Amino acid sequence: MSDLGALSVIFDLDGTLVDSEPNYYEASRQVLAEHGVPDFTWADHEGYVGISTRETVTIWRERYGLHASVAELLAATNGRYLELARTRTRVYPQMRAFVELLAARNVPMAVASGSSPEAIRAILAGTGLGALLRTVVSADEVPHGKPAPDVFLEAARRLGVDPADCVVLEDAAPGAAAAHAAGMRCLAVPYVPAQADAPGFGTATLLLRGGQAEFTARSAYAWLRDTAR
Repeated sequence: MSDLGALSVIFDLDGTLVDSEPNYYEASRQVLAEHGVPDFTWADHEGYVGISTRETVTIWRERYGLHASVAELLAATNGRYLELARTRTRVYPQMRAFVELLAARNVPMAVASGSSPEAIRAILAGTGLGALLRTVVSADEVPHGKPAPDVFLEAARRLGVDPADCVVLEDAAPGAAAAHAAGMRCLAVPYVPAQADAPGFGTATLLLRGGQAEFTARSAYAWLRDTAR
């Protein structure tokens, strides 16, 4: 057992461990352009940060009056995203250092993401994180995505740990709300610092309002150690 006691750490993937949002934006922009929406901007995309791809394309259908089915839009978006994710996904250096620090101390870890299983596997394999993060849950595998707690509760179940002994790292307000609903503590690192006042972030145990610029592996580990149950 590590000096964190029984603590386990669950990571969101996109925007938390890796800067995959540019890939999601480009995939979304291409798919929407093909369906008659040529002016999808980065500012538009920021409104979808933290929710699953399935939920995103469901919103698109209503917002833009698209005729394609959710299944067709999902397949197209995931396909474009995978093409980009395999070669263009950057790991945040301090997050990689944090994962390595936790692994060296035998802290149980998992990934719980709104991305598809295929996208998660592609990113973890392409970045080398898969060697350390072997327990993975996709929102596609549970009844409800974030802000419902399902993905985090399933991650705890697969790790064989009590949800109360888990700390979640999240970049989006719906994810922070999901962690709270799961009975877990949350270290929130907003992908969009300007959204730090979103209600979901108000449930976080620790909020780094400046996002990744404020995160360091050693300070995060020290916080976990000092607050371990």
